[in-house]
Amino acid sequence: MRRENQSRMSQFLLLGLPIQPEQQGVFFTLFLGMYLTTVLGNLLIMLLIRLDSRLHTPMYFFLSHLAFCDVSFSSVTVPKMLMNMQTQHPIIPYEGCIIQMYFFILFGCLENFLLGVMAYDRYVAICNPLHYIIIIRKELCVLLVAGSWVFSCIRALLHTLLLSYLMRRENQSRVFLLLGLPILPEQQGVFFTLFLGMYLTTVLGNLLIMLLIRLDSRLHTPMYFFLSHLALTDVSISSVTVPKMLMGMQTKYRSIPYVGCISQMYFFILFGCLDNFLLAVMAYDRYVAICHPLHYISVMREELCVLLVAGSWFVCCVHALLHTLLLVQLSFCADNTIPHFFCDLAALLKLSCSDTSLNELVIFTEGGMLLILPLISILCSYIRIVTTVLRVHSTKRFFKTFSTCGSHLFVVSLYYGTLAGVYFFSSSWNSNDKDMIASVIYTVVTPMLNPFIYSLRNRDIKQALEIFVNRANFFK
Repeated sequence: MRRENQSRMSQFLLLGLPIQPEQQGVFFTLFLGMYLTTVLGNLLIMLLIRLDSRLHTPMYFFLSHLAFCDVSFSSVTVPKMLMNMQTQHPIIPYEGCIIQMYFFILFGCLENFLLGVMAYDRYVAICNPLHYIIIIRKELCVLLVAGSWVFSCIRALLHTLLLSYLMRRENQSRVFLLLGLPILPEQQGVFFTLFLGMYLTTVLGNLLIMLLIRLDSRLHTPMYFFLSHLALTDVSISSVTVPKMLMGMQTKYRSIPYVGCISQMYFFILFGCLDNFLLAVMAYDRYVAICHPLHYISVMREELCVLLVAGSWFVCCVHALLHTLLLVQLSFCADNTIPHFFCDLAALLKLSCSDTSLNELVIFTEGGMLLILPLISILCSYIRIVTTVLRVHSTKRFFKTFSTCGSHLFVVSLYYGTLAGVYFFSSSWNSNDKDMIASVIYTVVTPMLNPFIYSLRNRDIKQALEIFVNRANFFK
């Protein structure tokens, strides 16, 4: 944002409710009681639904999410209002105001969607009771809730970015130039065909995995539930960057507006972070399955699976929003050339004329923590898996487990190694070409390999694919 905005409007004054000074204590007690009732009441609902297996139905699944949304929606605004009433310090910093607005829009929109979803659930239950179980399946419930989260996050981000652009007029008309990959003109056609084939393989392979998991009831297990989300993430992270890169290679039109650049960076960070978390969640799932097989069903319950995925989405949305808000506060120099094939955060920081020390600090602390903690959990899970298998004197089981873990670790090392190299060790490389090669690996190659490594070598997926092909041939 504009530097004069940071000095003149670094803080906002919240006037609060039009309450007389002598009535402040009464209204403070009233609103505090209402807030505590909201929080404790909704948390009690969530706890009861969590503990009582009789409440593990679609209606109460949606209700638990609505309760969480109500707690979050109230917590975004009421605590600040109560603090202002009590301390007479009604000031909120600029960054805090933007963040409060984002989450207010997010949870307000989410509550709107959830009320619509719950109305549809009641409509099916009352008007089509015989088909209720068939229509309101677990997969549909998860899809409706996940879709509500995604659309709400996008809507909140859109309004947040538009407000940020209004506060920084000089960046709205800015256009960046993406240099793309360092490819000779005579090699453009070959590389275009190569990357197009890799992108189509990524999209079709992951969509096929999602379709097979959706159609085959034998694959409705926690492992494949996480795998379907990983497939969706792989398609998304490739689609954020590769189509623009291909268009630039084919048309020589490599410019991207400021709005498009910021949006591309947001979704790249979002899906990159989500991929990171899902790899850790899948490693934990395999750890429980191999090291605690007798307790697998009781540990990896449906509620925990949904919570792990929803929590990953939430943390990654916040993570991406944080870096986006910090970036839009910066001023950019006359040089608008980005030596990359997409709007990468590190490349944009190098173009800024402003002080980027805060951005770099957040990358190394918050970003490093979100990178290292999942990696540590993955390594610990695999170490426990190997030690558990070694205790069992079964050569067949050992090689089967080792093969699976080896494939997983290969993708993990490829993903985390290149990611860390770009954001933490790229300064020692002294080459933008190496940065782009590493980026190609974790944005194009890894998402393409995941269907083969995680699924196409899997017997259950192969059987589901055979059934799907046989059904398709039957209806011809």
